[in-house]
Amino acid sequence: MRPAPDDLEFFLDPSRCIGCQACVQACGECGTHRGVSMIHLEYVHRPTGVQTAPVVCMHCEDPTCAKVCPADAIKQDDRGVVHSAAKPRCVACSNCVLACPFGVPKMKAEIDLMMKCDMCYDRTSVGKKPMCATVCPSGALYFGPRKFIEENRREEPVNEFQFGRQTVRTKVNMMTSPELKALPFDVLDFLPWEDKDFDPFALARVRDGAPDVAQSAVWDEATAGKRCSGTCTCH
Repeated sequence: MRPAPDDLEFFLDPSRCIGCQACVQACGECGTHRGVSMIHLEYVHRPTGVQTAPVVCMHCEDPTCAKVCPADAIKQDDRGVVHSAAKPRCVACSNCVLACPFGVPKMKAEIDLMMKCDMCYDRTSVGKKPMCATVCPSGALYFGPRKFIEENRREEPVNEFQFGRQTVRTKVNMMTSPELKALPFDVLDFLPWEDKDFDPFALARVRDGAPDVAQSAVWDEATAGKRCSGTCTCH
């Protein structure tokens, strides 16, 4: 007996991603995507490693992309899935691209339309898995009952993200350290500091299982100019 759609959730674990691109290829095969993949892989820090992380729409409870759309082209259904912009309404203004705190929407210039992950709503609405989750060999993308995650994963699912003073709650869960109840995203943590006594690595929140380069990746470029005299060719 197939579980009811409401009993299934999407879980994302970037530390398990092996960069195989299977999810990207499968996404384009979803019947509603017309051959266009709506998931992409980001490199954690290309110069120091090959660790990748899949990027899917987090489907915010109060989607900023929909709130800033001047044409009311982005809709959220009663299951909490935030859909791509409707072609007849989208004016290709890119407001949603700039406003999304997770950097998910992409403007397809060739068709003047914003497209993004819609959690394969034609499949998930009837209890099937999104295409990406059906092919992920490492479990970085999982769609199923929460009970399975609680019994088989060491990490805990989190669906609250802190951007400064704003708390964003999402339909998609991110796997992280059991000690964290919400994931902080603060751009100030990624800026170089002039105070020489300040230790930037003290702020790094790297959970078990995350790539070893995660800490150095944040600061390598920011401090490169301070590590050399400026007469070399490294920059």
